[in-house]
Amino acid sequence: MARYRDAKCRLCRREGTKLFLKGDRCFKDTCAVEKRAFPPGQHGRSHRPKTIGYGVQLREKQKVKRIYRVLENQFANYFAKADKMKGITGETLLMLLESRLDNVVFRLGFATSRDLARQLVTHGHVLVNDKKLDIASAQVKPGDVVALRESVKKNQQVLDSVGAVGGRGGVPAWLELNADALKGTVVSLPKRGDIQMSIDEQLIVELYSK
Repeated sequence: MARYRDAKCRLCRREGTKLFLKGDRCFKDTCAVEKRAFPPGQHGRSHRPKTIGYGVQLREKQKVKRIYRVLENQFANYFAKADKMKGITGETLLMLLESRLDNVVFRLGFATSRDLARQLVTHGHVLVNDKKLDIASAQVKPGDVVALRESVKKNQQVLDSVGAVGGRGGVPAWLELNADALKGTVVSLPKRGDIQMSIDEQLIVELYSK
């Protein structure tokens, strides 16, 4: 599958905001956005064109796509699905992205980033309702119990990640974490208020409505 292999911090600098792609490093002074608050590239420091109209909408779509680590066609499919569902399209889109299994593993604190969470899922280390599920894009639903296999419950990286989840904003209200058992329960579907990142989903709706 195609994937981005360059430095992740370049993506944050391009969007001009933290996308939290590097785990705990994003919360430290070593964060590239803090040290170099300008776009990457040869002319990033000196050339800053004003973005208006379509450019603003495109940047918002790119930002959300990069936050949730999905490809262009995947994102378009999520929007098409959200557009057919009841409710506000932009909020439904974010709900679908937030309900991905790899994002839930990240939100529960089992991994410090969505990339690491996806790795846990695709390598077969995640159980949903006591059954292995290795599809990162799988949608969770209320009542689902997400846990780690016994083989990784003593992994120090996982234990450190769970212990530091509070420093990354904590576990959202729509999830419930049992840190001792390394399992979490999906209490409800995520609501717009549960997504604290600076996202203007209406710009994405406007972009796809052209």
